[in-house]
Amino acid sequence: METIHKSAWLCIENRRVLFARSEENSQTYYLPGGKREAGESDIEALIREVKEETTVMLLPDTIKHARDFTDHAHGKPANVQVEVKAYFADHQGSLMESDEIAELAWFTSADIDKLYGVGVQVVTWLKEQDLID
Repeated sequence: METIHKSAWLCIENRRVLFARSEENSQTYYLPGGKREAGESDIEALIREVKEETTVMLLPDTIKHARDFTDHAHGKPANVQVEVKAYFADHQGSLMESDEIAELAWFTSADIDKLYGVGVQVVTWLKEQDLID
């Protein structure tokens, strides 16, 4: 089994969680974040990717690991899974789509049908934790 490792931001406001849809893969919503570059830690990748996608800066002292999620990697062969290390964090700045993002969207558990794999797991878990509606 091949595993893609990613870090992701759980941004929760008004009992909704932030998802993004990329210009490149406009059919799928995912948590802001992404893969590590050579020499990066999970946290460094998280900060860089979130800034690249949403234009906000995560505040390093507020970053807290929430949970890891693993599922089939969307659009990849059956033997490829994604492991997402999800983090809570406060941010500075206003959330805006970067050039690589088609849309930022706020979801509750009612939007689960718009998600796939890890996204479904995340929304289910956040609802169980009573963090989102």
